[in-house]
Amino acid sequence: MAESSVNFLLEKLATLFEKDVHLFGGVREEAVYLRGELERMKAFLRIADALQESDEELKVWVKQLRDISHETEDILDEYTLLQGHDHDHDHGRGIFGSLCRLGCCIKNAKACYRIGSKLQAINSRIKEICEVHKRLRHKFRKAEQGPGSDDSAGNTWQDCRGDALLLDKSDLVGLDEPKNQLVGWLFNGSSGREVVSLAGMGGMGKTTLAKQVYDDPEVKKHFEVRAWITVNRSFKFGDLLKDMVQQLFKAIRRRIPQIVANMNNYQLKTTIKELLENRRYLVVLDDVWHLYEWDAIKYALPSNGCGSRIMLTTRNADVASTTGVLSEGKAYNLKPLPPPESWDLFCRKAFQWNKCPPHLEEICKYILRKCEGLPLAIVAISGVLATKDTRRIDEWDMVRRSLGAEIEGNDKLKDLKKVLSLSFNDLPYYLKSCFLYLSIFPEDHLIERMRLIRLWVAEGFIEAKEGKTLEEVADDYLHELLNRSLMQVATTTPDGRVKTCRIHDLLREIIISKSRDQNFTTIVKEQSLQWFERARRLSIHSTLQIGQPNRSVSQLRSLFMFGASEKPSISKLFPSGLRLLNVLDLQNSTLEKFPVEVVDLYYLKYLSLRETKVKTVPRSIGRLQNLETLDLKHSNVNQLPVEILKLQRLRHLLVYQHEFVSYEHFHSKKGFKVMPNIGVLQALQKLCFIEVNQDGGTIIRELGKLNQLRRLGLLKLRKEDGKALCSSIEKLTNLRALSIASVEEDEIIDLQHLPSPPLLLQRLYMRGRLDALPHWIPSLPSLVRLSLKWSQLKDDPLIYLRYIPNLVQLELCQVFLGDRLCFRADGFRKLKILSMDKFDELRCIEVEMGAMASLEKLSIQRCKLLENVPSGIEHLTKLKVLEFSDMPVDLMKTIRTDGKDNWKVSHIPEVYSTYWREGGWEVYSIESMTDGEYCPLPSNPFSNELKTRWKSWK
Repeated sequence: MAESSVNFLLEKLATLFEKDVHLFGGVREEAVYLRGELERMKAFLRIADALQESDEELKVWVKQLRDISHETEDILDEYTLLQGHDHDHDHGRGIFGSLCRLGCCIKNAKACYRIGSKLQAINSRIKEICEVHKRLRHKFRKAEQGPGSDDSAGNTWQDCRGDALLLDKSDLVGLDEPKNQLVGWLFNGSSGREVVSLAGMGGMGKTTLAKQVYDDPEVKKHFEVRAWITVNRSFKFGDLLKDMVQQLFKAIRRRIPQIVANMNNYQLKTTIKELLENRRYLVVLDDVWHLYEWDAIKYALPSNGCGSRIMLTTRNADVASTTGVLSEGKAYNLKPLPPPESWDLFCRKAFQWNKCPPHLEEICKYILRKCEGLPLAIVAISGVLATKDTRRIDEWDMVRRSLGAEIEGNDKLKDLKKVLSLSFNDLPYYLKSCFLYLSIFPEDHLIERMRLIRLWVAEGFIEAKEGKTLEEVADDYLHELLNRSLMQVATTTPDGRVKTCRIHDLLREIIISKSRDQNFTTIVKEQSLQWFERARRLSIHSTLQIGQPNRSVSQLRSLFMFGASEKPSISKLFPSGLRLLNVLDLQNSTLEKFPVEVVDLYYLKYLSLRETKVKTVPRSIGRLQNLETLDLKHSNVNQLPVEILKLQRLRHLLVYQHEFVSYEHFHSKKGFKVMPNIGVLQALQKLCFIEVNQDGGTIIRELGKLNQLRRLGLLKLRKEDGKALCSSIEKLTNLRALSIASVEEDEIIDLQHLPSPPLLLQRLYMRGRLDALPHWIPSLPSLVRLSLKWSQLKDDPLIYLRYIPNLVQLELCQVFLGDRLCFRADGFRKLKILSMDKFDELRCIEVEMGAMASLEKLSIQRCKLLENVPSGIEHLTKLKVLEFSDMPVDLMKTIRTDGKDNWKVSHIPEVYSTYWREGGWEVYSIESMTDGEYCPLPSNPFSNELKTRWKSWK
């Protein structure tokens, strides 16, 4: 980590010299000396970083060097601020102006002298550090030989904080037997409520196994309502109850009453009991630590005689056994993986499903024995090995030897942490900062991929690579961490892109500890009593108490606020200011006005006021010359001042809102009014959503200058601007996603004048009338998602769309005015999700054998004249979900268990119909239609397959 800090400082010094910033003599001399000394010591930092965990002397040396790097960075930035102030300030003319200039010169000269003195003091400390380095050289030489191996018997590891969904489904081993056992316990037994407990040490895979049971298709069918509740050590009972109430309302497809937010615990428990009273339910309580946590919730879960079950995971065997005895249930103790399955899992991760090379087998089996069947350890260590060259036996042997040294002793918690730290220590320096950065997020927080990428870029963690943007390099970093099993994918898009990710609780504990030791991140909670004046990144996970007027955070570079219940006031929290701040993330806070203090933050690169109530942005925002990301998504801002054009480094500009009730309406998306000369912001990569029905098409022509755009969203397009838009789009060769909406539902979108569309375009969204399908759409080789809405085409669009080679998701709403659609045998070979909504004249859908061979989800909505399910639907053998929304009752009768077409859909695991009634969605299974009883189906917040159309496709 010191290597990363030193590299960052050296880059800053290089930039300072390259730009030929006017440096006072003393400042320049000290800066040149410091640069030379840091470059000489840089070569040793990588070894020192790796060894400091086990060597206290080296740890102190690295810390001193890291602190000096941070202090120097602050001093240089203060100096740059002085220079900028002197250059930009207009003192006026005449005698008064001259006096002001003279006063500023004297003031700046004193400041520069002070800065030079600080650098001189730092260089004195650098000389002392160099002397210490000379004494430590023998340790560096010894490190090159590698640590000795440990041949003692393997050690067992005890509990560590948190469980994880570490493994992808393809990597799950050893779970079939326990899964079948647990499913049997859920199905069998008495009609009363029973508790099935799953116990085991941390990292054993309790949550992974419980999730497999929870997502089992037969379990989904058996239980009418399901909910997954995560209980952690810092849980608040009221929050837990509210979470459960919200999940249950979603499960039965009903709107969550606003009164829930103000309910007390007794009212919440009563609501839960009423919702579950007459339903067969399954509730998972994941990661229960103490009996009192179970005691606090059990009376809200009724024993209703419907065969309901509660599944509880815990690392405390007493909790498992006691809840089983007192609640007429059973307890399952999860065992370590046996050697054959451990070896299978190890090889899958270390060799990507290939066999272990013979020359590495002895080393690998030695390492595997040390894991003792603990999935968490197997995945972490094999993830390290997966990056090694299989031809270099010395690299593998080094891991074997260092692992042996790490797991000495019997302190199992400590040993497991050390082994997991090995994954961190093996990271290249440029990934270590990225990984430690995850500590800013609260426990169980789902981390948005693009948010994380933009933050990494703003922090300066990403190294430039030729031919790639910083964001693309950051995405590579993210996937490298995922491949090393240091992060896990939480949700993905239908075309396979990562939407959100998470970090295992145990790993989070480790990086929080490391971040604290290295002064990388400071986390403040309600119970935090100490104030860290030297914090560089501050993540506030609650409402911060105001009461220290002399509080100073002069070195603070990043500020995050999560879960603040009061309106954040930067000036009150930090009265001394945040002059050097790079990142300010106030997403989802209760902020109502733009914080005016922000415009004085010269170094600010990232500003997020997403999901706040901010309405306006001041003209003074033009002073933020270094701003790269301005995120105002789902705020109340609908217009930006012209001064935004001064932000020449702006890369991401997000200003828009979505409105969803039942079905999406034409004007459900709102954007912002943009300035005519938007083309000056040539660094922009994302621009969403701008209203273009103004200034006579000037805005549309200006868009062609933004050749770095990756994503573009346009609203209120007029027919007469189509030709100009095509001309601009043709120039946007880097475009990956394009969203276009006409000014009104009947306004024609004319995009026929585009001879060469962007070949990298992956996602295309068009809302508005089309005279004809744009001829260039079927030729897009990279297109994976296409959304056409309100097109009102007279000709069948499927004739042309079927040839799009890589299309994965297709959304069609009011697209076709004909009465018949046919999916031909040779079309849509890679399509996985198809949505058809409001085809008012449609009477027949035909699916030829061989068409849509990969389709997994089909949704048909509001086709009022359609009387039968698609002919040939029985050919769709991979179809997992068939959803009908507000469809004719006569059609639904044909697929009941006694209906004439039931055989056509009997191979589909999930078939259901939904209706919008009285402000909420009601969902019925085909089984429930048989006897006239309407039983709401369960929903699964962890499964994309069960998310309904308005969730998964918004």
